[in-house]
Amino acid sequence: MLQLVDVGRRSLAEYQKIVGEEALQELRALAGQLKGARILHLNATPYGGGVSELLRSQVPLLRALGLAADWRVIFGDEKFFTVTKAFHNALQGAAHALTEEDKETYLLYNTRNARLMEKDYDFIVIHDPQAAAVRHLRGDRGAKWVWRCHIDTSQPNPDVWAFLKPFIEAYDAAVFTMGQFIPADLMVKYVSIIPPAIDPLSPKNMDVPPEMCRRIVDWMGIDTERPIITQVSRFDPWKDPLGVIAVYKLAKQEIPGLQLALVGSMALDDPEGWHIYAEIQEYEKGEPDAFVFTNLTGVSNMEVNAFQRHSGVVIQKSIREGFGLVVSETLWKGTPVVAGRAGGIPLQLQDGVSGHLVDSVEECAERVVHLLRHPDEGAAMGAAGRKHVAEHFLLPRLIRDELRLLVSLA
Repeated sequence: MLQLVDVGRRSLAEYQKIVGEEALQELRALAGQLKGARILHLNATPYGGGVSELLRSQVPLLRALGLAADWRVIFGDEKFFTVTKAFHNALQGAAHALTEEDKETYLLYNTRNARLMEKDYDFIVIHDPQAAAVRHLRGDRGAKWVWRCHIDTSQPNPDVWAFLKPFIEAYDAAVFTMGQFIPADLMVKYVSIIPPAIDPLSPKNMDVPPEMCRRIVDWMGIDTERPIITQVSRFDPWKDPLGVIAVYKLAKQEIPGLQLALVGSMALDDPEGWHIYAEIQEYEKGEPDAFVFTNLTGVSNMEVNAFQRHSGVVIQKSIREGFGLVVSETLWKGTPVVAGRAGGIPLQLQDGVSGHLVDSVEECAERVVHLLRHPDEGAAMGAAGRKHVAEHFLLPRLIRDELRLLVSLA
């Protein structure tokens, strides 16, 4: 049987002060229409990246609503995850020469994972391309199947998309973050637009006193008396970590004491991350005020929380982006963001209101320097950002939208 991920318990009442009783009553009413439903969320890794963070918070709340929700992960070796990471990049527009060996590897592990799905469910939600063929290979078995795409597939690599498209069209519904991400030739009966959201009560986003944040950042080796900028993301070429270092070098010419923290996570399904990590370490040699931290070197959700709160500015210099949960995470903490004008980022960040959207290294550095020199302006932007996230990008809203979809499928 596929690996079941253990999750904690959550109470819906914990969110009442944040989103209000009316929002929680709507969740209860929707869950009542699905009473006792068995729901499976299936993805490729139990840690690292936004999908695993979403599911760790989402599944306990579904259970608190009386639904029999599980989170399981597929299995695969390095060869399989190398292929699926190439597919992941290709769906976002990267060049990839699709081979017969790629197809065979992908289908081999999708077939094995389909056979390991021994338990029956009423709804099965498959996240991203790694296990997209499982629905076709297993058959519906009385379930409604949803493919949840977390990446920008507006301009997919033609060969990879042609290979995956028939598997995706076997689903009862597909979910995308933005309408612009839907491939023009996709034929699925139900297509929903549901942006992700953050859990305001998770260790990554819960309120932490400023003095505790300072102590945590200091413990990581950062001089808390000098300014710091941070980017939190997977080590992925689309996040442009080398561009962030270039931004830092430009900004440091204007603010000599500036420090940079690149905080990344290594995920089970991302062999490419190790190569990017090594490249970053080589690129930042000779920069004593540039630091690279990972979940393998002592950085957990609490450390990320502290960095996002303590930094003068947080950068998210994405070139291509599905959503970028770290933008909402940072704005929720009242810290201004300078980010690439990519994918779902403009949904979260109101340009000139809660931060700045940029299109180049030079523009990014200019905005960072301005905010560091005008902290009151940055604080006002952070406050505006928190308000926007509270209205649109918190977990109960995400669960409401997904329950509405399941009710329509039922």
